[in-house]
Amino acid sequence: MMDMQKKGLSRRGFIKTSMVTGGALFLSGKLSAGSADFHVGKIREKKELFAGDPILAGVSDIHLHAAPDSKIRLGNELEFARAARNSGYKSILFKSNDFSCHDRAYLIRQLLPDFEVFGSLCMNRVFGNKVNAFAVSKAIATTGNLCRCIWMPTQDSVYQNFRYHGTKDGIPVLDENGRVLSEVVRVMEICAEKNIIFATGHSSPEESIRLARKAQEVGVKKCVITHANSGIWKMTYDQIRQCFDLGAWIEYSYITNLWGPGTGLPDFERMSDMEFADFVRIAPERSIITTDLGQTGMPHPVEGMRRCILALLENGFSQQQVDYMVRTNPSSLVGL
Repeated sequence: MMDMQKKGLSRRGFIKTSMVTGGALFLSGKLSAGSADFHVGKIREKKELFAGDPILAGVSDIHLHAAPDSKIRLGNELEFARAARNSGYKSILFKSNDFSCHDRAYLIRQLLPDFEVFGSLCMNRVFGNKVNAFAVSKAIATTGNLCRCIWMPTQDSVYQNFRYHGTKDGIPVLDENGRVLSEVVRVMEICAEKNIIFATGHSSPEESIRLARKAQEVGVKKCVITHANSGIWKMTYDQIRQCFDLGAWIEYSYITNLWGPGTGLPDFERMSDMEFADFVRIAPERSIITTDLGQTGMPHPVEGMRRCILALLENGFSQQQVDYMVRTNPSSLVGL
């Protein structure tokens, strides 16, 4: 992305100019995070919102939810891919908690051959009652080689079930003594061999640290701590630093600044842009920012990413730091 300073345009001037093109209402608070103006149906009528926005040029969002899925989603994968491409994105990676999406990424690329679309696989119950290394091996071998991330259990994680439902049901990643299970180690080995992302999913902060330590031992180069700023998975700054020391990358998802009362996810407490910035500031060069969007009643992922970038610039991040987190690092993690 061009250096704004070389063009004689200050960061603040750039932000003000950019807001005129479509972000002013969102930033001013005149539109809520769940406003219908950010929903796919409306955006299809307002294609200019996505047309060559310089703020979004070269962005890679590697945590998106879309239809088809077992939950109702804001839009489908093809719609989101087209919107991202039209906005100037470099790539996207889809995540489905229950199904594969790397196979559909291959088909989407037949329609959008000039755009980088990837998929991933989550180790949830649809693949059995434990982490399934065989399913991972088949995902990696699928036509196109577009499965670039394996997530540990999310909706079916032991930690999430305990925190939300008070039960210890779910798919474990550690044994009773706190050691990483052999099937999880095998998945790490596959990720290391293929140089793709091993993501901690909805593991607890403590579990994620243990996974990062084992991943380092196994030789995983792309261990990602999933949304370390989010909900029950929120880490302390010290825990995040431990993960950095273990060679992991940290994902921060901006959905935390968009959910809350009046949105499609009303039960979560909204994070301020300042608090989000404090998390991200720990080590931008080893961090990635995603939206984790695609839910009904929430902003379109492209609008969510746009607001996030503007908020980071407003909170004192340099263009280079922002580029690391939304362009360079996520692109590298998916192999670009």
